[in-house]
Amino acid sequence: MKVKSDSLTAAVISDTHGVLVPEALKRLMGVDLIIHAGDIDTPAVLSELSRIAPVVAVQGNMDRGRWASHLCEIEAIEIGECLLYVLHDINRLDIDPSAAGMDAVVHGHTHQPSDTMQNGVRFLNPGSATNPRRNSPPSLMKLYIRGKVLHPELVLLG
Repeated sequence: MKVKSDSLTAAVISDTHGVLVPEALKRLMGVDLIIHAGDIDTPAVLSELSRIAPVVAVQGNMDRGRWASHLCEIEAIEIGECLLYVLHDINRLDIDPSAAGMDAVVHGHTHQPSDTMQNGVRFLNPGSATNPRRNSPPSLMKLYIRGKVLHPELVLLG
């Protein structure tokens, strides 16, 4: 997917498991794009998110059935000069993101937020807005993208 804007704010959410809490919806207001990194569980979640901004979503291990058949396991998003590779489970990463020219890999699955650098590529996990694990708070992430510069911000909920 190619986004024409060279500068935007994207929100990353993952592992919602059929629930969108009011605080998450409030924090998503005003973003230009929403990326859902899988384990959506119901089409109603995507419908509600699409009322806020355009949505790019990937299929997680819990996204099964006819409603999820149109979701890909992997999405590449080009925003200006910034390339994002989106998948649910980082253990299923099937490319060398550095060699492929990716600026960031966005993933979910662990229900724990993280932001790490590997070989010049940023690996981002927003955690879970509804079902965090291992003492992580509910969270999502905002990405401020300007040209090739990507600035992530972890947003803690409630």
